[in-house]
Amino acid sequence: MAEPNGTRTSQGKPQYQFNGINSHNSSREVSPLPRVGYTPGSQLPPHMAPQLPPNRAAMPALTQKISGLDISEPSTPSISPSKFGKSTTNTGVPEKAAFSEHSSPVVPNCLENVPLNDIGTYPGGQYFDNLVQAPVSQYDAQNRAFPASSSVKQTSSTSNLFPQAQASQSAQFSTSIQATSAYTQPAGVSSASQSVFPPRPTAQPPSSQMRPNYAAPTGLRNLPQRYPTPLQPQSVNAAQRPQQQFNTGPQVPTQRFNPQINYNLPPAMGQNQPPPANATNSGSRYPIAVGPQQPRHVGFLNQPNHPAQGVVQSGFSRIWGGENYDLLQIPNILPPAQVHPPNINLGQEQLNQANCSNEIFRCTVTKIPDSASLLQKSRLPLGLLIHPFKDLNYLPVIQCNVIVRCRACRTYINPFVHFVDAKRWKCNLCFRVNELPEEFQFDPVSKTYGDPTRRPEVKSSTIEYIAPAEYMLRPPQPAVYLFLLDVSRQDSLLAIESGYLEVLCHTLLEELQNIPGDARAQIGFIAYDSNLHFFSMAEGLNQPHEMTILDIDDVFLPTPDNLLVNLRDRRELLEDLLKLLPKRFANTFDENSALGAALQIAHKLMGPTGGRVTAFQAALPNVGPGAVTSREDPNQRSTAETLLLNPVNDFYKRLALECSGQQIAVDLFVVNSQYVDLATISGISRFSGGSVHHFPLFKSNRPLVVDMFQRELRRYLTRKIGFEAVMRVRCTRGLAMHTFHGNLFVRSTDLLSLPNINPDAGFGMQVSIDESLTDYQSVCFQAALLYTTSKGERRIRVHTLCLPIANTLHDVIHSADQQCIIGLLGKMAVDRSTQASLSDAREAFINAVVDVLSAYKLSLNIGTAGSGLLAPECLKLLPLYIAAILKHPAFRIGISTRLDDRVKAMIDMKAKPLPFLIQQIYPDLYPVHNLELQEVVMNSEEESVPLPPRLQLSARCLENKGAFLMDCGDQMIILVGPNVSKDFLNQALGVPDYSSISETMVEIPVLDNVPNKRLLQFITYLNDAKPYAVTLQVLRENSPSRGVFLEKLIEDRLENSLSYHEFLQHLKTQVK
Repeated sequence: MAEPNGTRTSQGKPQYQFNGINSHNSSREVSPLPRVGYTPGSQLPPHMAPQLPPNRAAMPALTQKISGLDISEPSTPSISPSKFGKSTTNTGVPEKAAFSEHSSPVVPNCLENVPLNDIGTYPGGQYFDNLVQAPVSQYDAQNRAFPASSSVKQTSSTSNLFPQAQASQSAQFSTSIQATSAYTQPAGVSSASQSVFPPRPTAQPPSSQMRPNYAAPTGLRNLPQRYPTPLQPQSVNAAQRPQQQFNTGPQVPTQRFNPQINYNLPPAMGQNQPPPANATNSGSRYPIAVGPQQPRHVGFLNQPNHPAQGVVQSGFSRIWGGENYDLLQIPNILPPAQVHPPNINLGQEQLNQANCSNEIFRCTVTKIPDSASLLQKSRLPLGLLIHPFKDLNYLPVIQCNVIVRCRACRTYINPFVHFVDAKRWKCNLCFRVNELPEEFQFDPVSKTYGDPTRRPEVKSSTIEYIAPAEYMLRPPQPAVYLFLLDVSRQDSLLAIESGYLEVLCHTLLEELQNIPGDARAQIGFIAYDSNLHFFSMAEGLNQPHEMTILDIDDVFLPTPDNLLVNLRDRRELLEDLLKLLPKRFANTFDENSALGAALQIAHKLMGPTGGRVTAFQAALPNVGPGAVTSREDPNQRSTAETLLLNPVNDFYKRLALECSGQQIAVDLFVVNSQYVDLATISGISRFSGGSVHHFPLFKSNRPLVVDMFQRELRRYLTRKIGFEAVMRVRCTRGLAMHTFHGNLFVRSTDLLSLPNINPDAGFGMQVSIDESLTDYQSVCFQAALLYTTSKGERRIRVHTLCLPIANTLHDVIHSADQQCIIGLLGKMAVDRSTQASLSDAREAFINAVVDVLSAYKLSLNIGTAGSGLLAPECLKLLPLYIAAILKHPAFRIGISTRLDDRVKAMIDMKAKPLPFLIQQIYPDLYPVHNLELQEVVMNSEEESVPLPPRLQLSARCLENKGAFLMDCGDQMIILVGPNVSKDFLNQALGVPDYSSISETMVEIPVLDNVPNKRLLQFITYLNDAKPYAVTLQVLRENSPSRGVFLEKLIEDRLENSLSYHEFLQHLKTQVK
C-alpha cells in the first residue's frame, strides 16, 4: 500500500511531510531548529513547539492575558466578541459532527467577528497529535463543487475546533487521491543533499482551472486553505502588452501554478522558527525569544529572500513592490528613517503631481477595490483621514465672480475633470457634462484667453476661493472670544491651590496683541465658583467693574452691554483686569464649581454673534446645572469601564448642540489635580466643534507641567481660526460616506457642522462600496470647507483626492497604508470602547491584524504549513503598531491609568491629525550621545543638522554609556545613562557631572561649543515638523520620573501586556 504524501529516499527509508518539515532531514545537522520531544505532559504538541510564546515555563497567568484572552488554558476555546462592526453570531462545526469536505468558511470582514481560539487544543482537552493519523496526500478543495445539501453550515469565521491538519484526516477526505511524486533528481546533486537543494518539479500541464496568482511564490505545496475563494478563470497570454490606460499600475507577472503537483518544502528553508533564544535564559524550557542587539548605526535588518521564492521571483517581487517579510525572523523591523506614506500612481506624472498632499487627505488604501466583495476579501478597512485646515506654506487663493461647480452634484472643478472641449467639462464624481463660463477661459497668470487647463483650479488639488455673497447667510461676524475661569479653591484636603490662574493671566497679558482678529474683535471674561462673577469694562471706567449673580439655577445677564468689549479700544482695562484677577481670588474659600451655569450664560451672551468660548476647569463641577459627583474608584479602574467612559448625563451634549446652532464652539482646558469626570464635561467640546486640553496634577511649582501649559496655551491663542464653518465631503458615484469621527456634529449625511475650525483638528470617515466600480479607472473624494476668517472674510477651501481602481486582491493588499489604517482603527476602537467594552475594542485590534495577514497569506496560495508570519512591505509595521496601540493610555488595561487620562487619550485618538497620533502610538527614539558620527540633513534654513537613526522601542536598544531622546509628539524626553561621557555632560548638557542633572531640567542651555549646537539643532529640526516647540524633559536613569520614559518602550513586556515578539508568536497561532 502506498504511503500517502511520502517518498522513498536512496536508503529506502520513507520520508513524510509533517507541518511542512521533511521528517527525513529534520536532524540538527540539517535544520537549525532542534526538535523538541513530545511527552504527555507537554504544554503543546511537538509540531507547535517552534510557535510557543517566548516565555518561561511558568508564565504568570496575569501576563498571559492579551485583550482579555487567557492563552494559558488549553481546554476551553474562547470566542471573542465581534469587532468594530455589528456583532454576528460566531458558529462553528459541532463537536461530534463529521467535518465535511464541502464546508467552506467565508473570510470574515475586518469589521466582523473573528474568534481568538486557544492554541492547538481540542474541546475535550486532547491534543491534535493524539487524533491525527498519517498525513494523506494533497487535496485541492477548491476544485470540487458544493453539494446541494450539506450537514455543516457555512460560517462567517473559522473555528479552531478542527484545524486544517485534522480536517485533512477526516473520513470525507480519505478518498483515494494518490500523491504525485514528480521530482527528478538534478544532475550532479547527490541524494544526501536533497534537503539543502530542493529538486525541480517536472512540468505538467494544468489539469484544472487557474486561480489568479499574482506574485505567488513558487515551489510550495498547495494545502487546503483556511479561507477558500471561488475559482475564477484566468487566461494567460505571454505576448499580451501591459494596459496603457489611465492610472493603471505596473503589470505583475502572472505565474502558472499547478495545484495538483506536490511541491515539497525542504526543511532547511528556516521557516516557522522563532528568533534566537536569549543566552541568559537558554536553560529554561521555553527560552524567551529576544532579537539581537540593534546596531547604533543601523535600525533595520534587511530581510533576505523569502525561502519559498527563487532568486528571479524575489527580484520581480522587489521591482513590483511585492516583497514578503517573515516578521518572526526580523527582530528590528523598524526602518531607521521616518515611514513615508505610499505613493499614488495615476499613470500620468502630471496627475500625480496635482493630487492632494498626503498630509491633508489620506486613504487607508492607495487603490480602491472595484467591488465590495474584493474589499471584503482583502480584510482591509476602507476610510479617509483628513486634516482640512492644516497650516500650509503655499495655498493658491482665487477670487472670481463665478465659482465653477457641477450643476448636478455641486462638485468644485478640479484637476481630475475631463474637458470635452474648450467650453465644456465632465464632472469626475457624477460624470455630468457642464458648461464652462467665459471667465474661466482667462488665465490670470499669463493674462490671456485660451486653454482652460492653465487655470489654477485645475492645476492644484488644494485651493481656496474667496466666497461671493451667495455663500453668506448673514454678513461675516467679528471674532468674539469669551474666557470662563474656574476660581474655586482646589485641593481642599491639602489646603494648596494649583496656581493656574496666575500662570494663565500672565500668558494672556503677553499674547493679548497676538490674538487673531480685525478691528472688530471682541473679548470678555466671566469667573465662577458657586456664583457667577461678571466684569464690565464700559467706556469711562478707570478699572473693571465686578457684578456677582448668586442664583445659578436661573441665570441671566446683569447687563446686556460692556461684557464683551472691543479688544483694541479697551486694551488698558483688559490688562488691568488680568493683573487684578489672581489677587481678587487668591484667598477664596469657595470649593464649589458651577461650570454648567457659566456655560449657559456664555450661550446667552454670545448667541447673536457666535464665536469661541474657552473654559478653564480646575475642579469637579458639583453645583448648579450639569452638576456631577465623583464616579472614579482607584481600585476599580479596570472594571465597569463602559459606564465610566460614557457621560453620566446629557446636559453638556444638549448644550453643545444648542451652541453649535448659534455658531459657538467651546474649548476646554482642564487643569485638575483630582478627578473631574472628563467623560461627562467633555461633551460640551466634542459636539460643538471645540477642543480639549488636559493638564493633570497641575501645580504652579512644577516647572514641567507649567511649561507644557504655557506652550500649548500660546499656540492656542495665536493659531489661525475659522468661524461659522461647515464641511461637506463628496465622493464618486458608487461610494458612500458613513460614521464620521472627530469633534463635530453631523448635520446631514455628508455635511459636518464646525462652528470653529483650527489647524490642529483632524477628522476621519469610513467609506463603503455600494455599487460595482469595474467600469471606472479612478475614483475621487472632495472635501469643501466653508468658513469665515478672523478678518471677517468668507472663504472656501477645497481638497480633492484621486485614487486608481484595483481589480485583484494582490493590488489591493499591496496598496495598503499601514499608518492610515492604524489611525482609522483607533478612531473606530474608541467608539467600540464606549458602546461595548474596552476588552472588545482590544480584541478587535487583534482580529483586524489577523484578518489582514490571513488574507495576504491566502493571496499567496502558500497553505498553512511552515510559512512563518508573512507580511508585505506595506503592512510589515502593522503588527508593531497594533502591539503599540494596545499599550496606549486609551486602550491599555490595568489600574494604573487614571480615568480622566484615558478619556483624554480617546478624545485625541478621535480628533487629532494622523502624524500626531502615530508619534503618540509609537514614539521616535534616537541616540543623541554620538551626533558627530551621524549623517546630516539640511533644514529649512539650509543648515546641516545631524540625523541619527530611529531605534526600536526596547530596553535592549539602550546602553548605560549613552543618551537617548524620545519624541512623543507633545513632549520630548532625554534619558541620560549613568556611564555617559563627561564631555557630553559638560559640553552638550552644560552640567558638571551626572548627579547635577536635576529633576526640573526642562531645557538645554545654549553654549558656545559644537556638541551643544548639534543637540540644539537636532531638537529644533524635530520641532519644525510640529505646530509648536514642545516641552523637553531631561532625566537621569535613576530618576523617580523615569517611568514616563520606560512605559513607552512598548516592545518590551509591560503591565498585563505581551512583548512585541510574544505578540507576534500569538498572531502566528491565529493566522491560518
